[in-house]
Amino acid sequence: MGIAPGNLRIGRHVKAAFDAAVGFMAVGLLKLLRLTNRQRMANGLGRLMRAVGPWLPEHRVGRANIAAAFPDKSPAEVDAILAGVWDNLGRVAAEFAHLDRLTLPERETLGRGTFDLTYEKVSLDRFDAVRASGKPALFFSAHLANWEIPAVAASFYKIPANVLYRRPNIGAVNDAVLKMRAGCMGTLVAAGLDAPVRLANALERGEQVGMLVDQHYVKGVDVVFFGRWVKANPLIAQLARLTECPVRGVRVVRLPDGNHFWGELTEPITLPRAADGRVDIQGAMQAITSTIEGWIREHPAQWLWLHRRWR
Repeated sequence: MGIAPGNLRIGRHVKAAFDAAVGFMAVGLLKLLRLTNRQRMANGLGRLMRAVGPWLPEHRVGRANIAAAFPDKSPAEVDAILAGVWDNLGRVAAEFAHLDRLTLPERETLGRGTFDLTYEKVSLDRFDAVRASGKPALFFSAHLANWEIPAVAASFYKIPANVLYRRPNIGAVNDAVLKMRAGCMGTLVAAGLDAPVRLANALERGEQVGMLVDQHYVKGVDVVFFGRWVKANPLIAQLARLTECPVRGVRVVRLPDGNHFWGELTEPITLPRAADGRVDIQGAMQAITSTIEGWIREHPAQWLWLHRRWR
C-alpha cells in the first residue's frame, strides 16, 4: 500500500520544522562560540572529546583503521593516536567559528611575533610564485589538523581560490557556514553535478581550485593507501588532465601547544603520464594519495581516522 498524500505532506512539514529547529540551534551555537576565547574553548572541547570519543561507534572504526595501517604499533600506541584524533576533532569544532580571526604572517613579519598559523619562507615564496604567474593551479589537501585553514591561507595571501565543499543537509546550517566562510575562504563551490564544470571554468579564468581528496568515493579510481586498496575521487586528476594545470599539495600541522599551526605549500607534484602523453588519472591519484599518506605518517594523531576510508 502507498502512503497517503496527506501523510506525505505532514511528513514534509515535520521534517521542515525539525530542520529549522536544528538549523536555529546550530546557528546559535556558532554565534556563541564566536563569543568565547578560541584557545580556552579548544582546550576544553579537546579534553571533552578525549573523554566522550571512546564511547562512540566511530571509535571502533578508528581503532581498526589505525591498527591496520600501523601493524607494528602496540594497542597502547594505537589508543594514544586515537586519543589525539578525538582531541583534534574537538579543537576543530571550537576553531570553526573563529576561522576569519586567525592571524598569519606577511613576508615582512615572518619570524617576528606570534601568529596562529605560520609558514617557512620557502612556502611563502611558492605562494608568491602562484600569485605572480597569473596562471591557474590545482591544490589538494586532506583532513589533517584543521583542514579548513588551507583555504583561509589562500584567501589571506590573495590567491583567487575556488574551494570545493560538501553542503550541509540543513539549509539554515548551510547558510550559516557560507556566511562564516565567505569573508575568508574565496569562492565556495558546493559538491554536485555542476561542480566539475564550475571548477573547470574557474581554471579557464586563470583562478585556483582546491579540494580535499582523502575520503571514500564510491565511483572513484583504485589506489593503494597504507597498503590497502581504496577508492579515490579522480576529479582533481581529471581537471589536471583537461587543463594541464600544475597540482600542489597544501597542509597544516597542529603544533604541540594544540592552538597554533605550521603550514606548507609543496612544489608541483610530478604526475604520471599515459601513453598519449596526457595525465594518467589513476597514476595521478596514486601520486597524490601517496603524498597524503606521507603527511599522515608524520602526524598520525592529526588525521581523521574515524571515517570508513577502506571499504
